[in-house]
Amino acid sequence: MVLFVLERVSRHSVAESWRRLTDWPRHADVVPLTRVTVRTPAPTRRGTVFVARSGIGPLAFDDPMEVTDWRPPRDGGPGRCRLEKRGGVVTGWAEIEVHAAAGGGSRVVWREDLDVRGLPRFADRPLERSARWMFGRATDALLREG
Repeated sequence: MVLFVLERVSRHSVAESWRRLTDWPRHADVVPLTRVTVRTPAPTRRGTVFVARSGIGPLAFDDPMEVTDWRPPRDGGPGRCRLEKRGGVVTGWAEIEVHAAAGGGSRVVWREDLDVRGLPRFADRPLERSARWMFGRATDALLREG
């Protein structure tokens, strides 16, 4: 099991960064070999379930997630979302927070506790490095201008 924290600063407002990071299907546009299907009706709220299907052919797996805490930014305050990973392969949780940044824009904090079933403990360090790299790239792409 690995725990990591990513922090990013964006020129976007808190509301816009929040919108970009919590547009679940859009994650498939920035994570290679992944499709995202939202299984519950919009809008996102506590109880929303979505599935990221990653991989190719027989090497693909589902990563179902449920929103267990949903507090969009309001009245200049931060936004916070917690996802529980409920899959047969990947378990754990993720928390996304979006705050106002000093000088304008927003500051994103992404915390993730990730476990891959069947992966031996000696693989935790490479898993942490690869997850930090992958989620960092995805976060950067979701926040990119345009």
